[in-house]
Amino acid sequence: MSDAPSTDTVTSSGAASYPGADFDKIWQSALKPDDYQNPKPQEKYHLAIVGAGPAGLITAIGAAGLGAKVALIERHTMGGDCLNVGCVPSKCLLDYSKKHPGDFDGAFAWLREVRAGIAPHDSVTRYTELGVDVFMGDAAFTDDGTLSVDGTQIKARRYAMCTGASALVPPIPGLRESNPLTNESVFELREKLNSIAILGAGPIGCELAQAFARLGVEVHLFEMADRVLGPESPRASAIIGEALVAAGVHVHLGSGVESAIADGNGVVIKNGKGEYRTDRVLVALGRRPNTADLNLAAANVEMDERGLIKVDEKLRSSNSAVFAAGDCTAKLQFTHHADAQARVVVQNALFAPTATVTGFVVPHSTYTTPEVASVGESEASLAESGTEYDTYEVAFNELDRGRAEADNTGYAQVFCAKGSDQILGASIVGHDAGEQLAPLCLMMSNKLGLGAAAKTILAYPTRSEYLKRLGDAYNRTRFTPLAQRITKFWFKLTA
Repeated sequence: MSDAPSTDTVTSSGAASYPGADFDKIWQSALKPDDYQNPKPQEKYHLAIVGAGPAGLITAIGAAGLGAKVALIERHTMGGDCLNVGCVPSKCLLDYSKKHPGDFDGAFAWLREVRAGIAPHDSVTRYTELGVDVFMGDAAFTDDGTLSVDGTQIKARRYAMCTGASALVPPIPGLRESNPLTNESVFELREKLNSIAILGAGPIGCELAQAFARLGVEVHLFEMADRVLGPESPRASAIIGEALVAAGVHVHLGSGVESAIADGNGVVIKNGKGEYRTDRVLVALGRRPNTADLNLAAANVEMDERGLIKVDEKLRSSNSAVFAAGDCTAKLQFTHHADAQARVVVQNALFAPTATVTGFVVPHSTYTTPEVASVGESEASLAESGTEYDTYEVAFNELDRGRAEADNTGYAQVFCAKGSDQILGASIVGHDAGEQLAPLCLMMSNKLGLGAAAKTILAYPTRSEYLKRLGDAYNRTRFTPLAQRITKFWFKLTA
């Protein structure tokens, strides 16, 4: 019913007990040890990094591995959102709920077990053993532009802001007072909910709606737009919308939530179409950068109106000594994007600033069943820019593997520059769409045209054969009437 401490069962020793509690102890001791003492700062570091999420961790370990003196500062928990309250726990719930529907306690115990198993990789111990000075505490620039961690000065040649982003709770009447869940708290539930209202049908909202529905929770999903997964194509959105309904999710589209009032028996959600009572509300309506408490103005670091740190293509801020990477600076808030940015920061902060984010090919995936994965331009963005393009498509039920597994909904779609095999973008819906997208990302990053796919030998029968089919489809467009006449003449000549 609630994640409040008062609902925990208690062992004879007085310790709280809930599904996976022992794994939580392992997780917390690795990423935020109670007895940890900050080191004495070195006189000056080559690089001081604020934030130990994906961008900060990769920057720190990359710089330390090169021999630089590195300080890493984290105010909450090492590992950032991805490990603790994002990618890892959500995928655990999705996978477990697919294999063990209805087992709420088992699902949450599993996510805690997996999270605890990964924790040592991002732990304080690992990073200190690799030569990084780890400081736990709140970092901010003082009025004279010096970086401070709870009053301790950290001096460095370069600084990297990798502070990430947090869930946004909009000013809906009653919502904040209803103690809403976000991605930062929903994975700490300790007892099964009977019902939940999810506000926002983006990737987080859709994934958790499907997972909770499979686990036996009554789910109401609210979205102001007229379809789920708005950034994806209408076709992909329709397929996921149908899948959510089939899983038992009550999908409410085209009307924003007007209020969310807690009354002691749950929360009453009101929109333009009615009232709905649920145990809890989960907010999945976007994110805001964690920059407000850094006093960046004191370091002459500029932000935009949303609080994102302004950077150039080399990830330098308006202060050339301060870099930024990850969700505090990027509209594309994905772990893999933060990873790629971190590598640019390592090069440019420690050596000649020759690395750039220009030309990054950044895919994204929503891990519902079926999955949706996209990269590059979409039909909508191409139409908006007036770009002429050709579309190549294969339905997975055209492939022998798809037929064998009755895959009647999946497809792969690639957009190429008009009359060319230059790949502008792609979208895949279906089983393991995120995995299936990988070769297209590789091709785009290395400027390989779609025609190259036809030269590739792929295992049979696999869904990845879609790629060869698309390559063949492009090559057939090269068999122009002139080419046909020449070929016809050749065969006549050699008969």
